[in-house]
Amino acid sequence: MMCNPDLVKIECLNVSHTVTLVPRLEYSNSLLNNIIDVLRIKKLELKKSNRNFLELDDDDHTYVKAVDFEKTIAFSLEILIKIQKRINSISGINSIPELLPLTIPLIRTVSAQLFTLLPVCSQGLSELSVHLGSIILDSAFLTEARFDFSQSNIESSSVLNKVKLMTDSKINKQYPNLDFSKACNA
Repeated sequence: MMCNPDLVKIECLNVSHTVTLVPRLEYSNSLLNNIIDVLRIKKLELKKSNRNFLELDDDDHTYVKAVDFEKTIAFSLEILIKIQKRINSISGINSIPELLPLTIPLIRTVSAQLFTLLPVCSQGLSELSVHLGSIILDSAFLTEARFDFSQSNIESSSVLNKVKLMTDSKINKQYPNLDFSKACNA
């Protein structure tokens, strides 16, 4: 039986690319888990330290920065948990181009928000973005998938808006005596 050497070479290339995706995806998930752990700890610390704002007079706007920081951490954590769920729902190489393109704009948004607040987390998210981007491109090459990045951007904007509304609502319920609209205008 004669084998086409070019076909064998292409098949070996596809197998090796597929094999290298799994450890890269596992590393990306581990990196994301570490960042989520840091944010969870930070969120608990902020919630504890911001408790004293529950007794504040509404005319005192010293709470704005502290509560905004807590809000940013809560928002970032919610987004990253959504990304984690997407990564954990990958069932095979064909699902990667379907599930992951949306995550890159989300990661970049969170990274930008954390840049001055938690630079180490921001740097980790930048690394995560690069890893997931290469995984997406390699899986697309192997599965011959095509992306619509404009659609990914629309979907990520929708996710960001929903999470922002949810986070704002949770923070407003957590600090019912604070009027954030007044504080922003002061």
